[in-house]
Amino acid sequence: MEIQELYQLFQTNPIIDTDSRTIRNKSIFFALKGENFNANLFAEDALKKGASFAVVNEDLYPSNPNIILVDDVLETLQKLANYHRNQLNVPIISLTGSNGKTTTKELINAVLSTKFKTAATKGNLNNHIGVPLTLLSITKDTEIAIIEMGANHRKEIAFLCSIAEPNYGYITNFGKAHLEGFGGVEGVIKGKSELYEFLRKTNGLAFINLDDDIQFEKSLGIKTVSFDVNSDFIELLEANPFVKIRFNNIEIQSQLVGNYNINNIAAAITIGMFFKIPEIDIKIAIENYIPSNNRSQLMKIGTNTIFMDAYNANPSSMKVALENFSQVKENSKIIILGDMFELGDDSLKEHQAIADLIVDLNFKQVYLVGTHFSTVKTKNTFQYNDFNQFKNTFDSSNFQNATILIKGSRGMALERVLELLK
Repeated sequence: MEIQELYQLFQTNPIIDTDSRTIRNKSIFFALKGENFNANLFAEDALKKGASFAVVNEDLYPSNPNIILVDDVLETLQKLANYHRNQLNVPIISLTGSNGKTTTKELINAVLSTKFKTAATKGNLNNHIGVPLTLLSITKDTEIAIIEMGANHRKEIAFLCSIAEPNYGYITNFGKAHLEGFGGVEGVIKGKSELYEFLRKTNGLAFINLDDDIQFEKSLGIKTVSFDVNSDFIELLEANPFVKIRFNNIEIQSQLVGNYNINNIAAAITIGMFFKIPEIDIKIAIENYIPSNNRSQLMKIGTNTIFMDAYNANPSSMKVALENFSQVKENSKIIILGDMFELGDDSLKEHQAIADLIVDLNFKQVYLVGTHFSTVKTKNTFQYNDFNQFKNTFDSSNFQNATILIKGSRGMALERVLELLK
């Protein structure tokens, strides 16, 4: 079936499902395959649950007219998303970066949705599957779309740009994330800058942070709108613990912890101003945004205050989190850190650098969890091979009336610490 024909079906069944367990009525089910799953086997089940059509790449149902056979289900999903994108006159803002993508996307969406009907990436569905799904969620009523793009190797951002064809772009930063896939920091810079390359070729516009020399350098030759922090326009007032800023003499008291969030807020303000959002609406939108999903959350459990930042971690985000935590004005502070993943040959060096930083910042009560952190050489810390070892030796009496930072890669699932603290 040609994409144009499939698109005709999509117009009357404008819902895309990829999980046969959560089928919605009048949807099109795309039977994706992976190393450990084969959704082709559930195509008929999806129809019974309410899907109108199923797209498969295995000829298991030759007599069912509502099951569409294609060569590659994922490629078909991506082509359909791009075709849909080109039927819509909708400006698309794409953003990527090593840290802060999802928070920045949520802030931008909060600001722009005060004036426009927006569509935005749900959660962090920002890969070769999530980006097409986000594009296909855009309706004829959508006025602006915000698409988050994640990557762990070169050419991935370029590919996602070829699907989404953004008009605007923002790169949060270039940090030490996914070093294994990118082949080092230079690879990260080249990979993330693929967004700039697309905007350069298509006469798009980039929003850039002038405090980041790499953003300035890599965006040369592109139309840009810029900002910098602690200028006449945007000024950080405090971050103890919540970030408070001033822009154009308007104070914003956010519900985000950590001074590293100032750039995320500044980007949302800048993009809001570009799209002519009234300043008071920008203020209200940012002040009302509450982080979730273990990202920069501040919570209270018993006698303890928790800085919960355990959704993900890499050397760059770990460093700024520790530096920020060192500035928090509390007497009893505890750190619980989990391993950082996807660092390849740099793993031991980067984990050791974090351990050294902990010593330099003079933290007194530190717990390091994971096979990588258990091998570092440090002092005055408790080290554990895995979470179970940490759990089995956990003594709640050591965690009372304290302010606690919890941070680690997603695979460490350090939100489990919260159950121990209850």
